[in-house]
Amino acid sequence: MATISVNHLSFSYPTEDGQKPLTLADISATFPNGGFSLLTGPSGSGKSTLMKIISGLYPKFGGLITAGEVRLNDTKISDIPETDRGQLVAMMFQNPNQQFAMDTVERELIFALENQCVAPADMMARVDRALDYVEISQLRHRQLNSLSGGEKQKVALAVIIAMQADTILLDEPFASVDPVARQLLLAKLSRLQHEEHKTIIISDHDLEDYDAYIDHLFVLNDTGDSLVLLNDKAAQQKMATFKRQDTSNQQLLLPKKTDEPIISANNLKLTAGTSTLLTQPKIDFFQHHITLLTGANGTGKSTLLLAISKLHQYNGSLLLNQKEIAKIRPNRLYQQVALVFQDADQQFLNVTVSEELALSLKNSQAPAYFKDRIPKFLEKLQLTQLQDQVVYTLSGGQKKKLQILEMLIMATPVLLFDEPFTGLDFSSLQAVMTIMKQVAKDCQQTMIIVSHQLFGLDALVDYHVTLENKQLQYVEGLA
Repeated sequence: MATISVNHLSFSYPTEDGQKPLTLADISATFPNGGFSLLTGPSGSGKSTLMKIISGLYPKFGGLITAGEVRLNDTKISDIPETDRGQLVAMMFQNPNQQFAMDTVERELIFALENQCVAPADMMARVDRALDYVEISQLRHRQLNSLSGGEKQKVALAVIIAMQADTILLDEPFASVDPVARQLLLAKLSRLQHEEHKTIIISDHDLEDYDAYIDHLFVLNDTGDSLVLLNDKAAQQKMATFKRQDTSNQQLLLPKKTDEPIISANNLKLTAGTSTLLTQPKIDFFQHHITLLTGANGTGKSTLLLAISKLHQYNGSLLLNQKEIAKIRPNRLYQQVALVFQDADQQFLNVTVSEELALSLKNSQAPAYFKDRIPKFLEKLQLTQLQDQVVYTLSGGQKKKLQILEMLIMATPVLLFDEPFTGLDFSSLQAVMTIMKQVAKDCQQTMIIVSHQLFGLDALVDYHVTLENKQLQYVEGLA
């Protein structure tokens, strides 16, 4: 076990012109040995950067420490040999896709243990235990690229557990995980802390469910120059504002008989490998409405969006404006339908924020509408000052806001969102939803939104479809 000390740390991502703007400026804190600590703060404040410095990934793989240091007990992180560091500190990234190196779940775990030089005779027992601990043994032989976002996050956590490091760092570990799995995994981490005396540090915007588990709540401010450990009373007050909402009383209407279908499924069957995800006799999604789609991890929500986008094969009939999607030419289909990927990095085609926005505006179906509104939208999303920044250096929340804005600018009649709210702090979430609702109304768009985040969505969505037991069904509430 180890105490992690951050001592007057300043960190910069140097720019091409030699400037060194500080992401973190003279911050200090101590994360206690054997504690369960939660680190929170606004999007772009530097939480992920701090986690990567503690893990030893930075500054070796990015950025520059301009002052101060981080110590593990009495040793500077940078002075610990890499062969030893993996036994001491393990980090789960905000985006699991950036962490995986192999093709299947089992091989990914074995690869991590090989890098730790674990004896071959001991590997499979550790793999078995990690998969069982996270309750994903059924995913053992699955291809990683076939998993849902939530399933990938569970696999990434299993890798960390298999490594058996003394200190576990987790960056937004539950962003794509359904609420039931979130609470289960939190309880598992708490067991690791208490039974195996692990030091755990989690970075998260969403503080739901943590009050029963954490020992310490640290807050990093929006300018990255203040890192404060809240006292018990202040921590309880902050956590109370994130108490899990009872959404069972938040009612939504069922579709009206006068609603016009734009997407229709008939005897639709979706599969992933040998697993059947969906067998749907009939369902419609309705024009000029915003529909929420929910369900547990791995049930097929993202696969349905991919099928509508002609990126996943299906059996049966799936119609867009009465035309079979499988028979529509891609260039014609993508003038009508756009998909906002779960992983923002997969959406970007250019280098800087301004270049991304310019490309979207060039290909927009409503350029006049957006040209005058982009500056206001950027200000609302707090992206105005980032237009010359490389998109891949943005924080996870900043990437999400940019991705959503540039896809809204495209103004396709149908826009599909796959977990659009991951990595967003509360104010960013409110801003994004306001812009989505405005654009949907003004541009007469149809939206389907896959989300585990339900907070405030009653003000955004018109209808709610659940995916359970391989069936889609409209329901009247958010629960």
